[in-house]
Amino acid sequence: MSGREPVIEVKNLSVGYDGDVVLHDVNFSIPPATITVILGGSGCGKTTLLRSLIGLAKPIAGQVFLYGEDFFAAGEKKRENLLSQIGVAFQNGALFGSISVLENVMLPLEELTSLPREACEMIAAMKLQLVGLSGFEYHSPSQLSGGMQKRASLARAIALDPRILFLDEPSAGLDPVTAAQLDELILELAGTLRLTFVIVTHELQSIYAVADTAIMLDQSVKGIIVQGKPEDLKRRVDILPVWRFFNRSVRAPESVKNEI
Repeated sequence: MSGREPVIEVKNLSVGYDGDVVLHDVNFSIPPATITVILGGSGCGKTTLLRSLIGLAKPIAGQVFLYGEDFFAAGEKKRENLLSQIGVAFQNGALFGSISVLENVMLPLEELTSLPREACEMIAAMKLQLVGLSGFEYHSPSQLSGGMQKRASLARAIALDPRILFLDEPSAGLDPVTAAQLDELILELAGTLRLTFVIVTHELQSIYAVADTAIMLDQSVKGIIVQGKPEDLKRRVDILPVWRFFNRSVRAPESVKNEI
């Protein structure tokens, strides 16, 4: 691949559960070393789209390409190789409370590599240092604040040096200052490690702080209603839901059209 070819490309994607179509005919692409935010109202399909991108929700129709490879059409070994290039941090952190923070970060290294334990410990400690958690290696997750738990989850997600990092509501439940610090960490990791981020969030301040591109889903169309830079979307007056979201306002000027 050349440097600017998409790392993720979604073509005519339709996804649903038990006969209910959640997303229909979705198309977009994500270039390397960028931060893309997926947003929209409750029930619009944000989590469903995320699950499709990481291989957890098989589409009804369409394709998901990772680095030019059709993920769902690929053989088992190819899919495993593709999955090794992505990391995921879920909304609640999903840390195991019965083991230390260091051991949590070591888990993917121990499960998916043949490295000796000493090497796994060293790499895990390095990842914790990257997210600002040096000195907390032997704490249990319950001894960490909410923001620190999010950082530990990030450290685990980058343990295997992925090229794409998926984050599900990373700022959920955090106070504004802690959320801003997490935004700074995301920008730092994106710049230092040249990671491609795909982030599901509804936190407007975070979207303005980190996103190169925002993709907005809407339940009424079962797909994307707009895509672009957050600063540009804030000025869109042609689609009422977009204007309301990016301007944090229920009331809209008369110039704003109710079109999707």
